[in-house]
Amino acid sequence: MRNPLFGPHRRGSSGRRTDGLGWLDIIRLGLVQASLGAIVVLTNSTLNRVLIVELGLAAVIPGLLVGIHYAVQISRPVWGHRSDTGNSRQRWILGGLALLGLSGTLAASSPIAFEQSQALGLMVAIPAYILIGVGIGASGTSLLALLATRTAPERRATAATITWMMMIAGIVVTSIVTGFLLEPYSHPRLIAVTAATGAVAFAVACLAVRGVERKPALPEATQRLATASFRDSLTDVWQDRQARLFTLFVFLSMLAYSTQDLILEPFAGLMFGMTPGQSTRLSGTQHAGMLLGMAIVGISGWLYGRRNPAIARNFIIWGCAGSAVALAALALSASIAPAWPLQANIFLLGLMNGAFAVAAIGTMMQLAGQGTRKNAGMRMGVWGAAQAISFGLGGLLGTVAFDLGRWATGLDATAFAMVFGIEALLFLLSTVLAMRIATPRSSPQPLPERFAPGPVAAE
Repeated sequence: MRNPLFGPHRRGSSGRRTDGLGWLDIIRLGLVQASLGAIVVLTNSTLNRVLIVELGLAAVIPGLLVGIHYAVQISRPVWGHRSDTGNSRQRWILGGLALLGLSGTLAASSPIAFEQSQALGLMVAIPAYILIGVGIGASGTSLLALLATRTAPERRATAATITWMMMIAGIVVTSIVTGFLLEPYSHPRLIAVTAATGAVAFAVACLAVRGVERKPALPEATQRLATASFRDSLTDVWQDRQARLFTLFVFLSMLAYSTQDLILEPFAGLMFGMTPGQSTRLSGTQHAGMLLGMAIVGISGWLYGRRNPAIARNFIIWGCAGSAVALAALALSASIAPAWPLQANIFLLGLMNGAFAVAAIGTMMQLAGQGTRKNAGMRMGVWGAAQAISFGLGGLLGTVAFDLGRWATGLDATAFAMVFGIEALLFLLSTVLAMRIATPRSSPQPLPERFAPGPVAAE
């Protein structure tokens, strides 16, 4: 007898069958997200450290390389549209992941080239990071579109939580394991570890997605007409007022989210006298808060989402408003440091960031399936491109705003307060936009509570 909790078919209160991915299927797709995170962490963190510390390059070089891979992700709508009009999203998920593994290995070989000359190193690294951006865009966009179109609406907020927490888990596990494997460090060892990580991640993803697309589609996923024209599909998205509003929300909120990335640890060092080890642990405190915020959204959606279709939007609103409060508190702390509970402040910031981010992903998945055409991939691509632009600009704008503030006032405290204040304002604007986002439509065939008390408001 098939387990009704994990099986893809359940019957609604009317006796009609309700299709969609079961929890085990969602966890399997979460393994794909974890595989993406496992490869990206080596190129965005480990390799950056090697270029700056072991090779003594200017920090702007790895910063620009990471910026390149974000810039390339503006192409996400293209990959989303191709997954919409092709016969299989799985092909784009695995193809993008394979490209990511290969290009990550190419990027890992760039330190050898940089030892010869900076020009040669850039000739290797720049194409590698361009391909990294393509791989992330093709695989990540198609994966989210698959989740959006195959997961029942009442499960999407919890599905978003599961997949994002698994991505973070993949990053953490990869960081720990590769940290041991890279000792003693050498450039060839970095290449070997990166290649092995890519191979393992690809193998896990192949097993994880196997058979998922053969699951019966949701009823609403089959009622819309697909379009073979990229322009028509993009026009359809942009003519949707809610889609435009959500695009602006994603851009502003993720800009606010990412602006403090490069200045938070310097803030802890300059204003609170923290050592590098202490400021690194502060980052761990922030991520712990994010995990808790994500978990709260996921559990709340699973328990109450079916009865409260607006639960994800409410978490977005409170998460953005809470993030604004936490950043305003950091701005205030700059003037009275070190007499401030910085750890608690950073934990609150992480908590609110995690809650709004995963709720936004859940709402994104819900809105992706509500267009007049079958173009969830295009919608995911547009929102993914907005996020990539924000992430690419955020770190740069944060450092530039800090340098300008310090130049204008001559005071570090005032400069930090200005940056945190700007972020708080961006989050307040995001809160206003979130309040204007309509509650996503619930499933026309609700599941019985004993089988799936899951969230209605999700991506």
